[in-house]
Amino acid sequence: MTTIAKHLLKRSAQLPFVELRQAEHSEACYHTHSHDEFSFGIIDTGEAIYKNMQRQHHISQGHSVTINPGDVHSCNPKQGAWSYRMLFVETAWVAQLQQEMFARSASDYFAFEKHCLSHKQDYRLLENLFNSIKLERNSLEQESLLIAFFEQQFAAKHPLRADLRCLAKPQLKRVKECISDQLDSQLSLGELAEVAELSRFHLVRSFKQVYGLSPHAFQLNQRINRAKALLREGSSIADTALDLGFADQSHFQRNFKKRLALTPKQYQGFFV
Repeated sequence: MTTIAKHLLKRSAQLPFVELRQAEHSEACYHTHSHDEFSFGIIDTGEAIYKNMQRQHHISQGHSVTINPGDVHSCNPKQGAWSYRMLFVETAWVAQLQQEMFARSASDYFAFEKHCLSHKQDYRLLENLFNSIKLERNSLEQESLLIAFFEQQFAAKHPLRADLRCLAKPQLKRVKECISDQLDSQLSLGELAEVAELSRFHLVRSFKQVYGLSPHAFQLNQRINRAKALLREGSSIADTALDLGFADQSHFQRNFKKRLALTPKQYQGFFV
């Protein structure tokens, strides 16, 4: 039986500076070319030859790849078909984020140093990021995961801004209260950064240092805690998911079970 190739290309509705591409069972080959954006992705099945500038890599399932703006490259299946997922992020956004992290000029940027990554943590982070953007989950989750990936790639190699040592606890408390008071709202990272009067990166990094969770993880945890109360009071699973701003019912159920080892229905059954 011949497997039909599938392709997806879309720009994120909530992060308009991000574009994603997915290919399943593709045998397509690409001529040597370059992109204006930072691009990176993961290999899901099959094998390919990845050439970046003068380096050649044999990549397969579980590998991640990175491509800097302007890098001349090609990536083609070694034999048969392969499946992969890629993200393209506008260079201006990355340069601005690095300015928040390293006090660099917004017109300049640090480049990826490695073209091929084989660590499982890189793959898992990129998979979560890709799924979040593809499924159009809330922008706070998407941008937080995107920042986490760039922090993972660059923060260990370059000194952070000196002012990032300040934890700014009063500002962080305002963010915590804002999230708790608006659990049904799709708050963006930019909006929370304005509440804190901090950069996006400073906010995410400091919030996690003080409270043990990123702003998005804290929001999700508070939503689950509130969901428990609503379910005990007899609220339906569908209404609970909708009232607390989850992307859909399956998103709610998946995250509920991760934290309680019970589905919402199983949990509610103990009280109703």
